[in-house]
Formats: sequence, C-alpha cells, structure tokens
Amino acid sequence: MLYQIREAQRAVLKPLSSWADSMSLLYGDPYSPMAMFPFSNRISAGFELLYRLGKDYEKPEFGLSATRIDDTEVPIVERVEMNFPFCRLLKFERLLPKSLAHRSTDPAVLVFAPLSGHHATLLRDTVRALLPDHNVYITDWVDARMVSTWHGPFHLDDYIGYAIRFIRHLGPEVHVLSVCQPTVPVMAAVSLMASMKDPHQPRTMTMMGGPIDTRSSPTKVNDLAMTRSHDWFERMLIHRVPSRYPGAGRRVYPGFLQHAGFVAMNPDRHMTSHWDFYLDLVRGDMDDAESHRRFYDEYNAVLDMPAEYYLDTIRLVFQEHALPLGTWDVEFEGKTWRVNPADITDVALFTIEGELDDISGLGQTEAAQGLCSGIPKKNKQHFVVPGAGHYGIFSGRRWREMVCPEVRAFIQQHRRDGGQLKLVG
Repeated sequence: MLYQIREAQRAVLKPLSSWADSMSLLYGDPYSPMAMFPFSNRISAGFELLYRLGKDYEKPEFGLSATRIDDTEVPIVERVEMNFPFCRLLKFERLLPKSLAHRSTDPAVLVFAPLSGHHATLLRDTVRALLPDHNVYITDWVDARMVSTWHGPFHLDDYIGYAIRFIRHLGPEVHVLSVCQPTVPVMAAVSLMASMKDPHQPRTMTMMGGPIDTRSSPTKVNDLAMTRSHDWFERMLIHRVPSRYPGAGRRVYPGFLQHAGFVAMNPDRHMTSHWDFYLDLVRGDMDDAESHRRFYDEYNAVLDMPAEYYLDTIRLVFQEHALPLGTWDVEFEGKTWRVNPADITDVALFTIEGELDDISGLGQTEAAQGLCSGIPKKNKQHFVVPGAGHYGIFSGRRWREMVCPEVRAFIQQHRRDGGQLKLVG
C-alpha cells in the first residue's frame, strides 16, 4: 500500500507544485508588474524553492552533443547498441572528420553504471571526460516500474549475464570501468569468463568505489545491512508497482524510498544546500543557483530496482560476503559456476578509492587486488584519491583532474599488440 499512498500524495502535490512554479515566474519575471512589488525577489525565490521541493523529477538526458579531440570539435550521437528488457547499452558515437579518422581506433571503454537508485546519467561527467580519448559505451538501466511482468524477474545473476553479453559483444579489445555497486557483478562476470576461457575477456577492468569486501572500513550503509535481517528488507522495503505503470504488479524497491535513504544519510547538508539556493536567488547569483538546479535535477531523479536483484545484493554482497569468502555460485547459460577471481590472469586491474568515501569505505575496493591473485603484480594498480568522497572519484574536478588522467594512462599502458600486453607511449 505504501506505493499507492505515495502516488496519491504526488497527485495532491502536483497542482501545488505547478502553482508555485507559476507564482515564482509571476514575481520573478522582469516584465511582470508583480516584479515591482517590494520583496518580490524573495517571494519568487520562496515559490521556486517550494516548486522544486514538490515537483516530480524525470530521468535527465545525457546532453553530450560534442567533444573536443586535438582542438577540433567533434559531434556526438547517442545510439542504442544493444537493447534488453532491463537495460540498454548506449554508445556515444563520435562523428569524426576525415582529419581525425585515425582516432576511430581509440580504445573502447564500457562503463558499468550502478543499478542502485539513480539513472546512468549520474555518470555524465565520467563519460564526458572519457570521450576525447575513447569510444565510450554505458549501461543505461531501465526503471523497473516500466518493465512488464511478462519479462519475468531480474536477479543479480541476470546482471552478471548482461555484463558478459555486453563484454562479448564489444570483443576482446574493450576496457571495462565499473562505478560503485557494479564492481561486484562485473568482477563476477570477468571471473566467469576467465573460468570459461572465454576469448572475449576485456583488456582491463577499472573498479571505482565499490563494495568488493564490505568488512573493510564498514560505513553506515554496511552497518544497516548487517543489523537488519534479510526478511526485514523484504517486508519493509519491497512493494508492488501500481496499476498505472507498464510494470504493474512487479515487486520493486521503490526509487522514492531509496531517495529518502540518500537524504537521511546527510540531512543537514541538503537543508543547507536548499537554504543557500534560496539566498542565491534572492541575491541574483544565477550561476550558483543553476548549479544547484543541475545537481538536484540529477540527484532527485530515481528509479525503481527489481526486488530480486536488490535482495540478492543485500544478502550476497553485504550480509554473506560471498565474493571475498569464495562461496558465490552463479547460474549462467544453464550451468552453475563458482565465482573465482583467482582464475583471472590476462586482464589488468585498476582499483580506485576516495579518501573520504562514506559509502564504500577505504579498503573495500582494494580487496579486489588480493582476490585477483592470478593477475601479475605488474598489471595491477591502486589509487586513493586525496580529499575525494564517493561522488568525487567519478564526477567533478577531482575526477577530471586527478582520476581520469590515471584511468587514461592505465588503459593506454595496457593496450595490446599482437596478443601481448605492452606499454604505449
């Protein structure tokens, strides 16, 4: 019933939000006579804040229309490379001019976006920084409430199956980069491919801020998973999609509950941010106000997760620690496989952590280094980003100036020639 109650609440708030938006424009538009009233800027700012607190946030666009390569602006076209019920594989195709035709052989990078509440557009800055030097693909996960129950459930094993199919499709020249939650299923996928002697194993795997072993430096997220039973998560957090959506009847972990959890982790920070937004509007500081809008347009846009996938992740990753303990069995192509990262020998590994990460603590991602004991030491690398929180390792100034150059160099270092790993440049 909680989902239905929330939908009723949204139905009540929608006209209020629309009214607040109109009133904000009425008092804020310089051509409106109401803008001449005393304190009209404060009234307009208050109404806009009310509007943004009450509005629905739709999935944002990537909005990446161009990049610069060798001082030349190159158009970007977003194209669907593969399409499955729960995920689309997107390619950001660079329309190279003849003078840059040789750049078509730039390394292919497959970015695995989290299926953990936010849309893949949260990694817009990640993609933008990679585009000048790489052919970039990303997993664009579908909101589970939009997937008909006709397509069946979606488990963590299914995520791994998708990952293997995407990697196989792009061939052995691909470099995979996983951010946060997908580090675990991506490591499982590459491990299974190594165990199967699959010739399409990626060249490298870069793992950023992920819960490989949550026993290291446990955070509030990890503590919650350990202090509640698996049954509690199912009873309290899993609900059925209402009838007005294509996925009516599907069991999901609703996006609005996930969003409430995100905000609850740092409520003071969000309150301060909204107050600062109001003051920026009053002062006429439109650059900072627009920055706030862009951030919360992304942050407040959430999706529903399939219940089976979410509960599998809670149990296997956060409660049973199946990956680091070597007890994880995965169903793929009609056979049961034990996830054994030690089987990986020909894939270079780069692990990245934020010094101040409060979601995946220090050491959780680095644990992959020990699990992948079959990878030669010369093909392993670890980087702790000074002063970076969770989002800072894949978005913002630290990502662009500190992390991305390291990722670029790592990929270049491990490009292959004649089947052998070699150093480039």
